[in-house]
Amino acid sequence: MQNTETTLQLRLWTVAEYHRMAEAGIFGADERVELLEGKIIWMIAKGTAHRSAVGRTDYLFKNRLGTQAWVSVQDPVKLNDRSEPEPDIAVVKVDTLDYADHHPTPSEVYLIIEVADSSLKLDCETKAKAYSQAGIRDYWVLDVVNRQLHVFREPTPEGYKTEKILSEDTAIAPLEFPDLQILVLEMLPPVMRS
Repeated sequence: MQNTETTLQLRLWTVAEYHRMAEAGIFGADERVELLEGKIIWMIAKGTAHRSAVGRTDYLFKNRLGTQAWVSVQDPVKLNDRSEPEPDIAVVKVDTLDYADHHPTPSEVYLIIEVADSSLKLDCETKAKAYSQAGIRDYWVLDVVNRQLHVFREPTPEGYKTEKILSEDTAIAPLEFPDLQILVLEMLPPVMRS
């Protein structure tokens, strides 16, 4: 009997190959892509709620942390040789060269935040697994549609052991900055009342 299932063997890319493709101009200037688990994926278009939440979260963390950490917006983080996502917010260790010679790696990451308006499944499943496998201890997904924060902690090779979903009126502190109390509402876009 003939096997009707087709298993495709994918050619996975390394971070070095991905960088060479970018340097060679293979990606158009307007193409937003990132490397995740050896696959080049299109980044989902950002809506206004997404943009607002990223801006508010960036402003909030920069103001509250000051010089204690470096806060980057949609910049690469090198998880391993096959993953270099561009999280919406990365709170990382201060680097004397301001990361001019490398992208932050897991040992330099305090907190990763992804903002989800249409990417909740991708952020809570695929990206969560990649961040967990890389050992990122504190990973948050800010769901702007349901106005909740998914908090992933205790990374393992199979995924995070814990996921808590917090409502907008809940306060949370990053693991590395336990005195920094953040109200979920402070990161969310304001509600427009008519």
